[in-house]
Amino acid sequence: MTPYASLADDFYVNMNLATEMELPGQRETILHFFECLQKKYPTMRKFYCRDKRDFVLEEDKDQGRYRWAAVESKRLCSGQVNPASLETALEQHRLILELAPALLSVSPLDCEALDLLFGFDFAFRGNHNALLADALGVGPALDRVAEVPGCRVINFEPSLTVALDEDCRVQVRVSTETRTNAFQVRTGEFTEEQLSVYVTARQYGSLDPHSGYVEAIERLFRVGLEVLDNCVVNQILKPLARAISMK
Repeated sequence: MTPYASLADDFYVNMNLATEMELPGQRETILHFFECLQKKYPTMRKFYCRDKRDFVLEEDKDQGRYRWAAVESKRLCSGQVNPASLETALEQHRLILELAPALLSVSPLDCEALDLLFGFDFAFRGNHNALLADALGVGPALDRVAEVPGCRVINFEPSLTVALDEDCRVQVRVSTETRTNAFQVRTGEFTEEQLSVYVTARQYGSLDPHSGYVEAIERLFRVGLEVLDNCVVNQILKPLARAISMK
């Protein structure tokens, strides 16, 4: 398992390529694309269509570790949940981006945005927003608000996006997603839901003519991993895990 497996209940590495033009949706094209992917990963056997235009191929989810891929109208997606290693996840994304130009007519010009996401899910029954505020703090500017007598935190999802180049085309976003609503806080009736932390490295716009999608995803992988290791593991993930263990 990866060194991140012990930090959360689930860890995943996803790739999303958003295109300016619609991707092909013909039966033969879609099936051929997924058949080529299945040759590399024969355990990806579950194929289905959702929302009439989104096609998905995935492994059995029962083991808690699985691969999946999807072709949507204007988005190509790939993911691996609880991967055995970071390299196996990156290898899958590389393969899909190698196949896409020839099999789905995806040109480097056609890139609206290319994302690589490192995701962490924590199962927690309770107020996700209050938990995040306790674990991470709300910051000096908002401390007084959080200390208003009788108050309860009902919305706190800290996020920060930074640009890494002068044109702001390469960005990294660290974000959180809670799944607690005001009704649950008011009634005290909580179900166990996933509290998520994301590190997303993104490149906007058409690719450099001397580069390709594989090179781009490898750059985003390095950038996202650097932020994850230096800015998120000890600062967000571990404090959040400790706070949950104490509840």
